[in-house]
Amino acid sequence: MSLSISAIAPHGGQLINRIATAEQRQTFIEKANYLPRVQLDARSQSDLEMIAIGAFSPLTGFMGQADYIGVVNDMYLTSGLPWAIPVTLPVSQAVADALTEGDLVRLDDTNGEFIGVLELTEKYTYDKTHEAIQVYRTDDANHPGVKVVYGQGEVNLAGPVWLLERQPHPQFPQYQIDPAASRAMFEARGWKTIVGFQTRNPIHRAHEYIQKCALETVDGLFLHPLVGATKSDDIPADVRMRCYEILLEKYFPEDRVILAINPAAMRYAGPREAIFHALVRKNYGCTHFIVGRDHAGVGDYYGTYDAQHIFDEFKPGELGIVPMKFEHAFYCTRTEQMATSKTSSSSPEERVHLSGTKVREMLRRGEMPPPQFSRPEVAAELARAMQVPAGVS
Repeated sequence: MSLSISAIAPHGGQLINRIATAEQRQTFIEKANYLPRVQLDARSQSDLEMIAIGAFSPLTGFMGQADYIGVVNDMYLTSGLPWAIPVTLPVSQAVADALTEGDLVRLDDTNGEFIGVLELTEKYTYDKTHEAIQVYRTDDANHPGVKVVYGQGEVNLAGPVWLLERQPHPQFPQYQIDPAASRAMFEARGWKTIVGFQTRNPIHRAHEYIQKCALETVDGLFLHPLVGATKSDDIPADVRMRCYEILLEKYFPEDRVILAINPAAMRYAGPREAIFHALVRKNYGCTHFIVGRDHAGVGDYYGTYDAQHIFDEFKPGELGIVPMKFEHAFYCTRTEQMATSKTSSSSPEERVHLSGTKVREMLRRGEMPPPQFSRPEVAAELARAMQVPAGVS
């Protein structure tokens, strides 16, 4: 696949494409009933998709043991490229024992439908606790990412993959903009500098503020909400997307923002995931990436700005994308505008801070967040989605 690279090269220099051609797809379909099967969970299904469309470039498949060890221990692939999160296909010992290295393996989705093929090159065991401590900085099973690791199979399958066919997203087909397409859109608009923004939460005034601060210095904003698997108490993707649509319709210049979905699954790995998210946005064509307060964090597992500090562990230019680091934004009652501690001389009592948890609690009680925290139209949309019948917690 040829690609006209505009502002920034993909990670590793080449945008990977592992979507089967029509001829390959027909060959795989003819073999389907004779191949051993592995059914993917939601995360592995998302990972297959992200590999296939090039979002995880330079990965062409699920990681072998050498890359896995390098990433878990040192945040580097064996090629020397930085990479912060292991991308693996874990299965039970029983499933692994039935497979032979060198064979093709049929990959089914969570519904049992044939969606891809693995060229099995390797099977290896791994230390779950070690992965948890290295990647998530905790071995606490209450951490949602660690919980997934502890609950998955004890053997990783490795090898190149093929996605049988690129299907339109069932909920947001109009926002399914894959890396090759986003790069073409940036080029068509003449954007040379593009800042990416990752979110799994509804957009609020603090988000809006740092996005607009970033927009003052770059050509365009790539608003890229994650719609893969998240925690059960996170706001559903369809609600979040409607909030983004409302905000963009009224409060952003139309020609400076592109809204697209990120089909990845959430890991909640804090600092490591900030690096991971930045490299993914690099593959989509972003030159810059916003890193705010507690990026990809959960609970109290990470320091407020640990996700910013981790970028300093890499040499200048090594990641190939520029982090734009922002402090926690708030509404300043003294200046009557959004600010951070870098730009406001206000006292703590003059700063309106509301966490996402508090906002969800307010909405469930039927209370509207103050306009200093959320645009009224966005708050109204959230209120409609979040209110629950009396007596239901």
